[in-house]
Amino acid sequence: MGAWDIGHFDNDTAADFGGRVDDAEPGGKADVLRAVLTAVADTGPEDYVDGGEEAVAAAALVAAQCPGGAPVTTVYGPKHPLPPLPADLRLLAVRALDRLTTKNTEPLDLWADAGADQEWLAGIAALRAVLVAA
Repeated sequence: MGAWDIGHFDNDTAADFGGRVDDAEPGGKADVLRAVLTAVADTGPEDYVDGGEEAVAAAALVAAQCPGGAPVTTVYGPKHPLPPLPADLRLLAVRALDRLTTKNTEPLDLWADAGADQEWLAGIAALRAVLVAA
């Protein structure tokens, strides 16, 4: 049975991503986050973003290291602490979150279909605010 809930790591794809982050060498963890954030951030508005759950999870991990950021404590997130992440990931995470909150994105479409898009968008806005403030 799959997991699907409103939290940043409360779905199977994000949970698997947490495992991928754990599996990466300490020096490569930022590269794992950068890859998923870039894949979404560099998608044009005319292209459909299939997925995006990994980018939200990556943004949550970046935000967790910012002042005012909430730690990722869910059992679905990485089990091991991340080393300090490069500051440039903050802007990249903002770009990815901005892309996920526009048209042609699967997560927004799915949350809208479930009638929870405003709740999901509020969570994304909270992440974005922490990232921008940092």
